[in-house]
Amino acid sequence: MDAYTVFAEVYDLFMEEVPYEEWRDFLVAQMGKNGITDGLVLDLGCGTGTLTTLLAKAGYDMIGVDLSEDMLERAFEKRQQEDLDILYLCQDMCSFELYGTVRAVICACDSLNYITKQSDLKKVFRLVNNYLDPGGLFLFDMNTPYKYRELLGDHVFADNSDHGSFIWENHFDEEEQINEYALTLYLREEHEKYQRFEEYHYQRAYDRETVERLLKEAGLELLAVYDNYTEKAPSKDCERLCFVARECEKNARDRHMGNGRKE
Repeated sequence: MDAYTVFAEVYDLFMEEVPYEEWRDFLVAQMGKNGITDGLVLDLGCGTGTLTTLLAKAGYDMIGVDLSEDMLERAFEKRQQEDLDILYLCQDMCSFELYGTVRAVICACDSLNYITKQSDLKKVFRLVNNYLDPGGLFLFDMNTPYKYRELLGDHVFADNSDHGSFIWENHFDEEEQINEYALTLYLREEHEKYQRFEEYHYQRAYDRETVERLLKEAGLELLAVYDNYTEKAPSKDCERLCFVARECEKNARDRHMGNGRKE
């Protein structure tokens, strides 16, 4: 079964502990520091649109892109409930297309770890660079190798609610740097019956140096790396890195062309 199909029905229930408001505050602060207080912002890998909705309420014109139709259905419902003007597109991160450029791109909740090939991650970075305004920001997070190796790998987690239960089994392949998630879901139906579903997810652990190199090769300038949506420097046992990068190729090209015209 494809990832995030059935699980989309209960995704928000099992993500209740994620501090989305704190993430929004961090992102808004980082964008504000760079003069981005309004305008078009893309939420890449937006999922059910929780963060997209919060940023729309903060005054940004939001676009959400996700590959899962099931996740986007939940995002549509939130958009209607909040009466917000958000454009949602069902597209692959590795080949997404927009109608024009945006002031900033965000990609949260380790969505980029689902890109398991370096060549594809670089492709995503290049697409982001292409669709950013000159000097636009790219803000994203990634799970660290430490988290996969020490906290997730070969561990089993479980949760239960009125709507259903899940068992989440992990296996981290140290050689390939791939973490496999085996999700077994028991979703409540009528007459106190439960139906069983299975999903498999795969994420890759990227070290910081590799991410920084791929950003540079894609034409993006790295501004800062933080520890998990704070402005603290990353520690060796950091679980989630937050990267802040800026589009710079268009600026450099424009300066070069400007110098040429003056000459």
